[in-house]
Amino acid sequence: MSVPPAALHDLLEDAISRDRTTARRAALLRILHQERFLTRAQLIVRVEGVLGVGCFGNAAWVDTFYRDMKVVKRALRAAGYQVAYSRSLLRPGYYVRNQPSIGSELSAALDGSIMEVNPTQIAIYKQLSIKQRFQQGCSISNLARQVVAHRLRQRNPILSLAEAHRLAIQKGA
Repeated sequence: MSVPPAALHDLLEDAISRDRTTARRAALLRILHQERFLTRAQLIVRVEGVLGVGCFGNAAWVDTFYRDMKVVKRALRAAGYQVAYSRSLLRPGYYVRNQPSIGSELSAALDGSIMEVNPTQIAIYKQLSIKQRFQQGCSISNLARQVVAHRLRQRNPILSLAEAHRLAIQKGA
């Protein structure tokens, strides 16, 4: 009996929502399916961005990562892919052999982002000094932190402004 892929997908999503190990491994699989040449540290940061800091645990996180990668490699091998690790100084990290540097979904997203770039705005930025560009970057970062702090205080009015800003900074880390 062949099981419909949609049913398997639904079961996997349920397992991901209930089990941290399955969630980590699924996140690693999704990331490796779309991105290449990511080191252990980069993969961990990407997974933590999806599941939260510390999702690999606090004690034996290195062992946890390698156990997860072993399972992900086996899953990809079962699908006909081969995961390898490049030690090249130019492109270090895990990659899927015989696959483009980025997956089709990520490539499409990047193409869409490029289409949104305004050449006039780029010309304006090119005329700014390094100091002005740096000030703009700081201003954008400060505004983003203030927005996050404001939203935190809206959700939890008992937070002080300083505590909301501290939490906003932690959320970005």
